[in-house]
Amino acid sequence: MKLYLSVDMEGITGIPDYTFVDSSKHNYERSRRIMTEETNHVIRTAYSNEVKEVLVNDSHSKMNNLLIDEIHPDAELITGSVKPYSMMQGLDSSFSGAIFVGYHARGAQKGVLSHSMTFGVRNFYINDVAVGELGFNAYVAGYYGVPVLMVAGDDCAAREAEELITNVVTAPVKETISRSSVKSLTPKKAGELLQQKTADALHNRSNVNPLVPPDHPTLRIEFMNYGQAEWANLMPGTEIEPNSTIVSFRAKDILEAYQAMIVMTDLAVRTTSS
Repeated sequence: MKLYLSVDMEGITGIPDYTFVDSSKHNYERSRRIMTEETNHVIRTAYSNEVKEVLVNDSHSKMNNLLIDEIHPDAELITGSVKPYSMMQGLDSSFSGAIFVGYHARGAQKGVLSHSMTFGVRNFYINDVAVGELGFNAYVAGYYGVPVLMVAGDDCAAREAEELITNVVTAPVKETISRSSVKSLTPKKAGELLQQKTADALHNRSNVNPLVPPDHPTLRIEFMNYGQAEWANLMPGTEIEPNSTIVSFRAKDILEAYQAMIVMTDLAVRTTSS
């Protein structure tokens, strides 16, 4: 059995605010260590439960956060950017399941450090279904027939996962108080939870179906302001919906929609405040 891990940072144990997830801030190195430890809890448990191969994809910011010299030696790590499929790089139909670690709630929703790729995005829609990173990534996994077996992160990410994916196992390691404060388990207790939930998820895998994306989906991105929509609209094939900040793109499949999202959000961050 092969297992795919996509590991973000905002949903990692004990992280409440941007000083923990920005590489220029004083708390970042602490977060890298905890992020690496939490990833190892999942990997070790996977190898103890019939998994033969584990591929880990570093999925936060510049995607070079995980400490490779401390990662379980039998796992493989995708690190750095630019990656054509970002948080889902390296996934294909050969995997039996995927686990998302350190995930957070989608933009414009309650949850610690909630956002969708960038802080300029209010909502992603696949056709008319509102998704964040979690949902979009689950659709990509579903394109390959790969079910998302477990989501670990804050309590709001866990609820989001449960609403999208029937029978998914969740591991909430912290409870949201506000967007920048949490009530968290300690790393030791979070590690115990992750080990138990990973084992549960692997034993439960036959009860979880892939989140199959629609054929020829329309990607719709609602930005915070019109300038961001104008920048995103520079991508060929897009249009700004009337009287809105929503930019839409008709894609041939979810993979094209995903790459369009990457391009559109990268363009939109060029908007200045004045």
